[in-house]
Amino acid sequence: MAGKEVLATIRKDLEARVGQKVKLRANRGRKKVLERIGVLERTYPNIFVIRLEEQKAPERRISFSYTDVLTETVELTVEGSDGDIKIGSKS
Repeated sequence: MAGKEVLATIRKDLEARVGQKVKLRANRGRKKVLERIGVLERTYPNIFVIRLEEQKAPERRISFSYTDVLTETVELTVEGSDGDIKIGSKS
């Protein structure tokens, strides 16, 4: 039961920050870590989408589930005017 409540909280946090710039750090396994900057584009019932800011490709989108944030496979830091805010952190 508590897991569903935590996932709902993560989803609400992300919904409130749609359109904001985020720092993404995703563990892809076997010592592969993806670190990028992008914009939180949309949230859906089970996933959220980040549009990556890269010079190579015109637009690239990547999606993750809220469970990825809960299990800390994905770390999101929102860049705000009052400092950076980590989403889904246990602190």
